[in-house]
Amino acid sequence: MRSQRFIIYTVLMFSATLSMAFGQSRFDTLTRALQRVYQSDSLPGLSVVLVNGKTIIYQHSFGYANIEQQIKYSTRSIQTIGSVSKTFAAIALMKAVELGYFDLDTDINTILPFKVVNPNAPTSRITVRQLANHTSGIVDNPSIFYDTYQFDTTLAGYSPMAYANLKRLGFNQQVSDRSLARFMYDYLNEKGQYYSKQNFGLDAAGRSSSYSNIGSALAAYLVEIKSGMSYADFTRQYIFRPLRMRQTSWFLDAKRLTRYARPYDDNFSVLPFYHLITYPDGGLRTNTSDLGKYLIALLKGYEGGEKLLKRSSYSAMFTPQFAKESPPKGIRLTTRNKGIFWNLYVNGTIGHDGDDPGVSSFLFFNPRTGLGGVFLSNKYVADKKSITDLLMQFISTR
Repeated sequence: MRSQRFIIYTVLMFSATLSMAFGQSRFDTLTRALQRVYQSDSLPGLSVVLVNGKTIIYQHSFGYANIEQQIKYSTRSIQTIGSVSKTFAAIALMKAVELGYFDLDTDINTILPFKVVNPNAPTSRITVRQLANHTSGIVDNPSIFYDTYQFDTTLAGYSPMAYANLKRLGFNQQVSDRSLARFMYDYLNEKGQYYSKQNFGLDAAGRSSSYSNIGSALAAYLVEIKSGMSYADFTRQYIFRPLRMRQTSWFLDAKRLTRYARPYDDNFSVLPFYHLITYPDGGLRTNTSDLGKYLIALLKGYEGGEKLLKRSSYSAMFTPQFAKESPPKGIRLTTRNKGIFWNLYVNGTIGHDGDDPGVSSFLFFNPRTGLGGVFLSNKYVADKKSITDLLMQFISTR
């Protein structure tokens, strides 16, 4: 009996060793592939974290958070994450629904303290859902939107040439810094300072898809109105604190300056730090360590865990918004559908990417395999496919 048990024990231990060796071999292969991408894409810094539903299973960082001071990029390096921030707006919206503030099909004009009317479709009714799936008819007017980026040229050194290049692209900071509430009024109400017909699409809400950062920020502002607290405080209470995301915040903090990854352009010239007036659409500051905690919670939530949201809320958030037979104009369902802010890719992966000056990011998970991942880089990468394909392929198999 003892010898039989010993044989069984030996077989099990051998199998476990083989499994660990195979897993480590896969991770080593992934690290080498990421190293090649890091070099070929000329990235200043890069960090990748992969998780299952319980823990981080892989983490690796390359390059520098601060080239000038030779500070290595790590899983604790903090930077903005661009439009991956919208996934937090999705959680916040669904929490607001749970709290009874509104539902996804509520007319936004029953919530707002001012009237929003699309002058190109004045009888159109705009709902919360349409803000969250980018069919509201509210669009990003480039003559205004790019100017909402607020650059701090006093906080740290930067390359004047790199900053001048940003200005040539339209980031001229012509919109004065103001609260989210004030900007929404000024942009969307006909009496507002930045109001224009060009702030709206030509079609009625629901008829056409146009990716809208300002529409996304408006959704967050609805949460502010109904909760009686800032969107930053709301997300801190209902997302960051429960997940112990202690390195995550929305605004620049001079006391954390040494922890921030510096943003760089294509020539490795450092850009000035900046914040966004419409911060909910892309201004979250965090790192891959905290985002790993967030991913684990998402995987658990998809399987029925209720730490952040109820099961029904997760189901609603990840439900495809557009029917294949009649999608709105401007969207192709051959590669992805939309959930509540989330992208639902045809390969079964759920995620969102992000881009901004000096920022590239992608956060994603595969419900079938129970694996997810995130990458951050402190440089804008026009084509992230070499990284995203690599990571999505990795999480698609166990």
